[in-house]
Amino acid sequence: MSVVSSSPALGIAREPSALLAEAASLEAATTEEILAWVEQRLGARAAIASSFGVEDMVLIDLARKHAPSLRVFTLDTGRLPSETYELIEVVRNRYGIPVETYFPERARVEALESTQGYFSFRRSLDARKECCAIRKVEPLRRALQGLDGWVTGLRREQSANRTEVAVVEHDRDHGGLLKLNPLAAWSRQQVWSYIQANAVPYNALHDRGYPSIGCAPCTRAVKPYEDERAGRWWWESREHSECGLHPVR
Repeated sequence: MSVVSSSPALGIAREPSALLAEAASLEAATTEEILAWVEQRLGARAAIASSFGVEDMVLIDLARKHAPSLRVFTLDTGRLPSETYELIEVVRNRYGIPVETYFPERARVEALESTQGYFSFRRSLDARKECCAIRKVEPLRRALQGLDGWVTGLRREQSANRTEVAVVEHDRDHGGLLKLNPLAAWSRQQVWSYIQANAVPYNALHDRGYPSIGCAPCTRAVKPYEDERAGRWWWESREHSECGLHPVR
């Protein structure tokens, strides 16, 4: 099917009626068609939000082929595993693209660590959410400023919290941008098949039992019977396995 519109690339996130009309066709589109649509409609006013997990690597590789204007940004929380930084350098060199990096506000991190220590996030759910808000949620708001859309590697299969993820969302949490999840319907097997078939680089931690990778002190390997996000904030109840970047409704 063809979903590429001949309309000029004008901030569709500011056009709710157009958003709803085009979302219907994108929901049934292939990932390649979705990315081609993003290229034609939004171009460089859209970006992949990447934590450099395996899904994000699939998106980056596909975007180089179908949406070369799409930018890539990451949130450097200051607590990422060294393997993630190594992969970012591989991406920069292999694909020849800049990776726009957003850090948390220095004063807020200094105040958090000075008053509450380096592992406050393990004391309570509220304390963990405060750390995520400082290190991730606020930097994401800055990263999205000036954009009309952002692209994520969310998949419905990843966890119980994500089973209802749509291919296209009207992101009211960030001013009404388009939020596109081109891999929403992909299985984990499909993701890894693409990685292997196209020799796409990926985070070394995936080979050590980490299906989902975030900050080093908040991520562990999972058991074979656990879901993909069981290694994130594993000391909490499973329904809380989100950091605030993707609010659960």
